[in-house]
Amino acid sequence: MSTNIVRYGLTEALGTREVPDAAIAMIDGEGTVVGWTNTAQRLVGYAAKDVVGRPAWFVLPFLQDALHVWAACEQRRARGGWSGTATIHHREGHTLHVSLRVSLLWGRDGSVHWLVSGTDIAALSAVEAAGSVRESLLTRTPIGIVVRDVELRCTWVNDVIELQDGIPRAQRLGRRLPDSLPGLESEALEAVMRQVLSSGMAAVHEYRAWPPSDRRREHAFAASFFCLSDADGRPLGVCSMSVDVTGNQRARERLAILSEAGTRIGSTLDVMQTSQELADLAVPLLADYAAVDLAESVPLGDEPASRTSTSGQRGPAFRRAGLASIHPGTPESPWTRGESICVPPTSPWIRVLSSGGSHLQPTLDASPGTWVDHDPARAQAIRENGMHSMMLVPIRARHAVLGVALFIRTEEPMPFQEDDLLLAEELVTRAALSLDNARQYTREHTAALALQRKLLPHGVRDSAAIQAASRYLPADVETGVGGDWFDVIPLSGARVALVVGDVVGHGINAAATMGRLRTAVRTLADMDLPPDELLSHLDDTVRCQSDEDDDAGDGGLMVTGATCLYIVYDPVTRRCTMARAGHPPPAVVDPQGKVTFPDLPTGAPLGVGSVPFEAVEMDVPEGTLLALYTDGLVETRDRDIDVGMRQLGATLAAQPRRPLDDLCSSVIEALPTQSPSDDVTLLLARTRALNPCQTASWDLPRDPAVVSSARSLVARQLTRWGLESLIADTELIASELVTNAIRHGAGPIALRLIKHRLLTCEVSDAGRSFPRLRHTRTTDEFGRGILLVSQLSRTWGCRWIPGGKVVWAEQDLPKHA
Repeated sequence: MSTNIVRYGLTEALGTREVPDAAIAMIDGEGTVVGWTNTAQRLVGYAAKDVVGRPAWFVLPFLQDALHVWAACEQRRARGGWSGTATIHHREGHTLHVSLRVSLLWGRDGSVHWLVSGTDIAALSAVEAAGSVRESLLTRTPIGIVVRDVELRCTWVNDVIELQDGIPRAQRLGRRLPDSLPGLESEALEAVMRQVLSSGMAAVHEYRAWPPSDRRREHAFAASFFCLSDADGRPLGVCSMSVDVTGNQRARERLAILSEAGTRIGSTLDVMQTSQELADLAVPLLADYAAVDLAESVPLGDEPASRTSTSGQRGPAFRRAGLASIHPGTPESPWTRGESICVPPTSPWIRVLSSGGSHLQPTLDASPGTWVDHDPARAQAIRENGMHSMMLVPIRARHAVLGVALFIRTEEPMPFQEDDLLLAEELVTRAALSLDNARQYTREHTAALALQRKLLPHGVRDSAAIQAASRYLPADVETGVGGDWFDVIPLSGARVALVVGDVVGHGINAAATMGRLRTAVRTLADMDLPPDELLSHLDDTVRCQSDEDDDAGDGGLMVTGATCLYIVYDPVTRRCTMARAGHPPPAVVDPQGKVTFPDLPTGAPLGVGSVPFEAVEMDVPEGTLLALYTDGLVETRDRDIDVGMRQLGATLAAQPRRPLDDLCSSVIEALPTQSPSDDVTLLLARTRALNPCQTASWDLPRDPAVVSSARSLVARQLTRWGLESLIADTELIASELVTNAIRHGAGPIALRLIKHRLLTCEVSDAGRSFPRLRHTRTTDEFGRGILLVSQLSRTWGCRWIPGGKVVWAEQDLPKHA
């Protein structure tokens, strides 16, 4: 420990922030000055040759009458000295007001000397000179004094020093320190004293001892050493003045521990990790073994009970969340981290839980007949590991019991005391705040994750258009669940829509926003809108929702940004149409393994508005792999998105024909970390193509007579496909759609049948008006066609195509088909 630190400890113990070095003089039993220090010369201006051998009242006028001196001395013998303020003469003629302390020293054969220490009051700060601090310095702080000769043999002592280190006066006088107190401490102190004798400069040093009044606890003492000079200025000996700084040292140690707790506890939003941080900090600074047990509901993020139930024969259940020991392997604990434990109803745990107060057991009694008898596992651990002192502190937050912290001493012989309990309670209080924050975050994270998983597809199904597989990895606990989503939406005519999106932000609000957007995408997809038009409508939807949230003052739900990629694949034409709103482009891997990222217009993120979206069409051979993803897959804090996209492409190209589930796993395993800071979403789709024999199409003239021909064409084709059971209904559907196109459409008419998982009947024309379903009256001559189609089909609808529209209807295939 440095001299400055020890000096600070000494002055702090004396009750001051900055105490000047004291002026020291030693007076014999007749009132004659026999020793003088350099600090005394600096204080009064007199050198040792000027005062040594002369009466003390030469400098101390209030001792002018020798009889008064003796009377004062005799009256003070029983109390070991006198303290107060006095006026002394400076050599230059002015007077000084000083704080004095006159201490009685004992020598051999009961002879006495007096040690006078003084400090200039003007040198003290205004606050310290105000009274209370000065009084503490002079009267309330026990100071142990020892005077040694140049051979470092003890010549004079006061009574206080024996109370400090327990060495009797007779055992000390005439001996060097190593003779009366062997050990490293005495050697270090003698080294300091030799330095003081050789240099004449005062020094301070800290040492430790076990005072007789408190043999259970090691105390820290700070000593100040002064060189005493004779009349010729030669070293006469060395004087040491020591004070007990144990309380101040422990206060500083507690502050250091609490300061460290502020940086080490609560570094994450994980209740198990926070519990472990509390245990790790307590060992070995406070205890030899520490365990943190949380209520079963806390690691799950659930609200803990305001008062844990202590009824029943088994007692409440906890989960061991934190564990630390000075011994490797933590042999003191019968349970490992994460294990569920119960406490017996008669244990101190129950008293802590029922009262809400801490439990201090300085001497842990594990003898038969105690509560330990009802807990064999703990009893065995206590006896085998020498546990002798225990503290239990409840972990409370917002009037709820989160758990209990256990502190045990095994190797440290000193039992826990009240100040240890205060420190433990302060540590646990700080940890409780972090634990409750982590618990609430865990609850929100769990709710957000459950909401997101509920809103995401529970599995993507293969269709006639694609094979599909997906992966979703939520962000790590620190970051929180994000707003990624994906979907595979079946469309009319055996087509399929693939969509991936990402909402900016994390948490339950992002998950809720994601659900709203996914629902909006599905609704717009049911309208059979082209990708660019769908994104335009979705952009309007996002802006409207943001305005509504803003008007409602609910900024937490307001969409602050979202991206989306929307792809439609037609297995009949083998064409993909895609558009994106600020989202990374898809990876397209052809059957030979060549990877491309289409040059697709980026588009603005959703909610920006006033920016048109552009769609791109491209032919994709059967077996082409489409990879849709969010930026969490390809971009990290230390990796650029371009690097991630190249890595994704290389992983996909290495095994393009691998089963999609396995390929998804390979891509995820290639991530730089398994704890992403952003959600990771991956959707893989391998395209299929319908066999030409699965489709049939005819161009029809705009002539009412063609309706009967359409029915005949449908009947013949269904017979070829073995779907005779659907002929009647399909003939009616086709005839109504063709009739509707002749009456309300324009341009050429085309009829198409598609046999996939369903049977689709489509009629296209160049008209721009969509048919509407309406309820007709019995007197209406027209208007029943679409109603009839809706009743005969599974579902029906219409969509825009280049140069016109398509009206379609789908039917379920027979089970044998």
